[in-house]
Amino acid sequence: MINKWLKAARLRTLPLSLSGIILASFLADAEGFFDWKIFIFAVLTTVGFQIISNFANDYGDGVKGTDNEDRIGPQRALQSGEITAKQMKNAIIISVAITLIVAVSLIYFSFGKSNFLFSLLFFVLGIASIIAAIKYTVGEKAYGYSGLGDIFVFIFFGLLSVCGTYFLYMKQINYTIFLPATSVGFLSIGVLNLNNMRDVVSDKKSGKNTMVVKMGINSAKYYHYFLIIAAFLFAILYNLIHFYSVKQFIFILAFIPIFKHLWVVHKNKNLKDLDPELKTLALSTILFSFLFGLGQII
Repeated sequence: MINKWLKAARLRTLPLSLSGIILASFLADAEGFFDWKIFIFAVLTTVGFQIISNFANDYGDGVKGTDNEDRIGPQRALQSGEITAKQMKNAIIISVAITLIVAVSLIYFSFGKSNFLFSLLFFVLGIASIIAAIKYTVGEKAYGYSGLGDIFVFIFFGLLSVCGTYFLYMKQINYTIFLPATSVGFLSIGVLNLNNMRDVVSDKKSGKNTMVVKMGINSAKYYHYFLIIAAFLFAILYNLIHFYSVKQFIFILAFIPIFKHLWVVHKNKNLKDLDPELKTLALSTILFSFLFGLGQII
């Protein structure tokens, strides 16, 4: 019973969603504003958003028939019949309710009873995050079926995750924070792009017009190269602007497996072989966030 829900929650996707939280928390700590309560509840809120997204993705693709025999990745819950559409819908509702409670707690721990406008802003952003998580594949106008998934991943996994978490600690924004936020955003889009390259055949047949379906595999590979290289350059630029020690560039170690990954993508001929690369890029992204942040405090 529990195993099928853990499988549907796709726990392997959670580390990537935490990358922005980790990086922003390190940057706040470097300025003396780290708070364990904010960190813990930011992690729980982000995990909640990701689980909602995974359940909704399973539900949306399942009822639309996108998850079919042509799909290369792991079999989904609705696809396998382990969980019914009604059960998944109820799970989404319950997950939304729990995540909202956790998100409101996070806002309270950050702003207290003061700063009502900031509290209201982050509550609205929380609602927007939930709607975005659900509407990726659910509904007639699901944006994931129109090639807009990349933009939303950049906004929510990159800008909002890093800059939003940083603001929860600092109560102000340093505009150079958008540089590492862009790095995390681009690497996160890279994971989505890789996933969409792997599933391009089934997506095309089911009418899921991802960026990969629209541009084709060859162009998608060049798009992938751009995302990775740009992420690297933005991270370099931030550290050059705030340079104080060569230790700041320790994050380059995380790009060793990432650049190796690029070569694998470049040489790939069988889309099925891209599946293991999802794990490589996702784990390398969280490693990048950790090392980038560590470089700011050592």
